[in-house]
Amino acid sequence: MKNIKNRWMVISLVDIMDENGTTDLPVKGETWFEHKTRGKSITNYDSLVVLTHFKGHFSGGFGCSNKNIGIGCVDGRIGKKMIHTEEGNTNQFNIKKEELMERITESSKATVDHFGNKIIFINDVRNVSIDCDCAGIKASPVVTPDVGILASLDILTLDQACIDLVFAMGEENNKDLVERMKSRHGFRQLTYMNELGIGNNKYKLIDIDNDEKEISQSEAVKHIKPFQ
Repeated sequence: MKNIKNRWMVISLVDIMDENGTTDLPVKGETWFEHKTRGKSITNYDSLVVLTHFKGHFSGGFGCSNKNIGIGCVDGRIGKKMIHTEEGNTNQFNIKKEELMERITESSKATVDHFGNKIIFINDVRNVSIDCDCAGIKASPVVTPDVGILASLDILTLDQACIDLVFAMGEENNKDLVERMKSRHGFRQLTYMNELGIGNNKYKLIDIDNDEKEISQSEAVKHIKPFQ
């Protein structure tokens, strides 16, 4: 950590996981893949913290923990192409809708199975646009109220809870985002995670800011401020 002209800068090591090649992780119960390639250095770690900004997405409908590790943990040259492109097709992003969601989810499962119970998921449900963060300044404006930060040891529980909270907002707050998710068949991510046994779609919401009280989805979004 350095103090540069009274401004603090934190210097940390960054691991580009596919810098030194790739490794294969098996996909159990697969439809599309028997294995998925990862950056080789993923095997250097015995635990994983998955921090995700929940948002919409042009292809996936929405991006949560499942899409984060399903796309983000694969290597750039082989793994991403296996998800987005049919073999021999010249269109880089020709796979769409349910098949794309299933491929993302099988890729995600390889990482979840690899780390087992040494993985935690955190989703930040704030500043939500219908577009992915990778769109940068070209992303659509934020139109959904901030909810807060959710965390779980179960990937399906967490992603399902985020979607449920979006619906609990009501159409006046979620119309654009819900349309994006439905039009891209994004909910197939959730149903396919359930079919593959990655996680549990039954859960309880615990409010750690309110003496760890169990709350409903409607209570969780009761005090959100409509986006202006």
